[in-house]
Amino acid sequence: MAAIHAQAFDRAWGPSEIAQMLASPGVLGFLCHREGPAGLLILRLAAGEAEILTIGVAPGARRRGLGRELMITAVGAARGLGAEAVFLEVDDGNAAAIGLYGALGFGAVGQRRGYYDRGAAGRSDARVMRLDLTPLTRYSLADQAGSVCLGGRGSTL
Repeated sequence: MAAIHAQAFDRAWGPSEIAQMLASPGVLGFLCHREGPAGLLILRLAAGEAEILTIGVAPGARRRGLGRELMITAVGAARGLGAEAVFLEVDDGNAAAIGLYGALGFGAVGQRRGYYDRGAAGRSDARVMRLDLTPLTRYSLADQAGSVCLGGRGSTL
């Protein structure tokens, strides 16, 4: 998971950070394979809500639907564990990710100014997005399933 995260982000989480996170209560990890590990998503559940902590796809596996598969799998797991809503933060300049989340039913609910540190490029804002897990949303996401993603609790992945 750390290797995929390093390919997907400038400021990657290392193996010990990911292992520590996965060992935390309420945290689920998802890993997608396409000719080897290609995508990851880490989700935290608490108080009837879920938060996507990170999602990343290796550059060579992008634009093939893995991000969508990861999201559908994770949202389904969160719903199955009683979450009533899912939240995430996304770089305001990441049009592809914002488009994906919007297509899955997420809507913007806030903004965090200067949230992401881009090193020499400065800081960028995060858009906070929310998906309400109402029966209609549950049906539409379940209808889109067919994932090749694997998920589990703790450090079992």
